[in-house]
Amino acid sequence: MAELMVENLSVDAGSRTLVSNASYTLKQGELVALLGPNGAGKTSLLRATLGLAPSSSVTRALNGRSVGAMSPRERARHLSYLPQTRPLAWPLSVRNVVALGRFAHGVGAGKLKGDDAEAVEQALARCSLLQLADRATDTLSGGELARVHFARAIAADAPLLIADEPVASLDPRHQHTIMGLVRLFVNGGGGALVVLHDIQLAARYADRLIWMKDGRIVADGSPALTLTTERLADIYGIEARVRHGPSGPDIRIDGPI
Repeated sequence: MAELMVENLSVDAGSRTLVSNASYTLKQGELVALLGPNGAGKTSLLRATLGLAPSSSVTRALNGRSVGAMSPRERARHLSYLPQTRPLAWPLSVRNVVALGRFAHGVGAGKLKGDDAEAVEQALARCSLLQLADRATDTLSGGELARVHFARAIAADAPLLIADEPVASLDPRHQHTIMGLVRLFVNGGGGALVVLHDIQLAARYADRLIWMKDGRIVADGSPALTLTTERLADIYGIEARVRHGPSGPDIRIDGPI
C-alpha cells in the first residue's frame, strides 16, 4: 500500500515562515481535505511536500523512501499532482492533454500504444470525456476543462493524488462532479489529498480533514471529530452552527465574528 509520510516540514520565505513543523500522512483508501483560510500555507505545504519548493527540518517519505532522493519521473509514478494553476500553452486536443499524464512513464503523446493508450482511454472514460476527446481544449467550458485536468492526473496511474483547489471557480454542479470523481478514485484504491474552501463539500466527501492556520496544522481527524463550531470560529473567524447527523454534518454559517 502506497503511503506518504511528512514530518516536521517548514517553509520560509525570507524572514517570513509560511509553514511551521507540519506533519501528516496520506495513504491509499482515504480522501483527505486540507482546509484553512487564504494565506494559511496550504499550497506551500503541498509544493514543499513534492520538492517543488525549498523546505527545512523535514522528513518526506514515499513508501519508506526519501521523496528528495527520487527523480521527478519516479516520484510522478507514485504521486500525481494537480496544481492550483493549470495553464495550457496552446489548444491541444482533450486526448493529447490527458496523454500528458503518461509522461512519467517516458511516453510522448504521439507515441501512445499498449498500456499507455489504454490508460488514457480509461481516464477519458472515467471522466466522461470520450465524446470530447478530439475537441480543442480552448473550446471547452470551465467544468469540462476541470475534468480534462483531472483525467490527466489519473492517467498516470499513480496510487496517490494531491490536488490543489480542483473545484475552484466551478459552479456547485461541477464541484460535485469533480469531487465525485475524486471519491471514485479513492474507492478504487487510490489515496487523495485535496485543498478545498467549501467546508460542506469537504465534510461530505472527505474521510479526514486537516486544518491549517498561520502556517501550522492545528487539527487532523474525521469530520465528526474536528468539524465544530469552535473550530470554524478559530480557523475562519466565522459564527456557524454545526450539527452532526446520520447523513453527515449540517453547517449553517451566520457570518463573520
